[in-house]
Amino acid sequence: MRFSVDPWDPSYGAPVDDAAPADSSATVNTAVERPPGEWSPVRGGHADRGEPVVFVDGVRRVEARVWIEDGSGAIGLAASWAAGAVRCDGRAEVVATEVRRGVFAASAGLEPVVTTAGTFAAAATASGSPEVLSLALQERLGRLEVELAEQVRREPPALLVVDGPLRGRQHLASAIGMIKAQHVRYLPEPLDAVLDALAPGERTPLFTIGTTWSRHSWYLRLPGSPTARTGLVRCECSADLAPPEAALLAERSAALLPRYASSRHRDPRAPQNLAPIAGLERRLRHLLGDALVVRRALQRSAA
Repeated sequence: MRFSVDPWDPSYGAPVDDAAPADSSATVNTAVERPPGEWSPVRGGHADRGEPVVFVDGVRRVEARVWIEDGSGAIGLAASWAAGAVRCDGRAEVVATEVRRGVFAASAGLEPVVTTAGTFAAAATASGSPEVLSLALQERLGRLEVELAEQVRREPPALLVVDGPLRGRQHLASAIGMIKAQHVRYLPEPLDAVLDALAPGERTPLFTIGTTWSRHSWYLRLPGSPTARTGLVRCECSADLAPPEAALLAERSAALLPRYASSRHRDPRAPQNLAPIAGLERRLRHLLGDALVVRRALQRSAA
């Protein structure tokens, strides 16, 4: 397969600004744990300091844009991604990592690309639009995160924290998704005000969100927040759990997650980017290899 590499460094892509929170069109049930008229901050319980928590996260990197020279003029992406898990039970230990590489394009002539930095597997897509290519890469990363999470599950299950939405991972025992950035407002105005009243280690009562998939959810405030609307994360768990089971997961999250909040002088995304996740991300980016070395390996293979 013949291809060529775009000389523009993809790391200089246009930044995406965070959108202001907008009202969600989702169906929201706010009477799961308490009637709406009785909503107030819920204090997290006490947890054994040795209670294990497993954090799962992944990273992705676009190495280069490529042209597939099979007469179609297809444009694709060469990308790398990695996922891992870190277990915290008094000490932090990375218990699983894996790296994958692929070339994404909508081309009948798509083949694996062998380079000195590793083989980029052929990953066919429905179209060559930037949105479709990016989504295909994100789907591969999500699958790898699920594989790693299933590998590290133990009995009795530790609290399993997935960085980001839980969609596609609802079947994992004792799993919650943790969303760091809040772009959507799910709660009606009177209940949304409860977020301002949350102290570190406190959460909102449960509410259930229904979109193309359903999940129980709650907001939690982490320590180290200088203003009322900072330091908030939204957690979610499977809607297949009965409300008392979901409330128990929420209690565990409120008791355990604040102790892992990152410090502002060490992480620009503090406190939401929890310290074990930040450390895992650094390890995974290291495993991806030097971006310049990988890019040159692609260029040599193309030549």
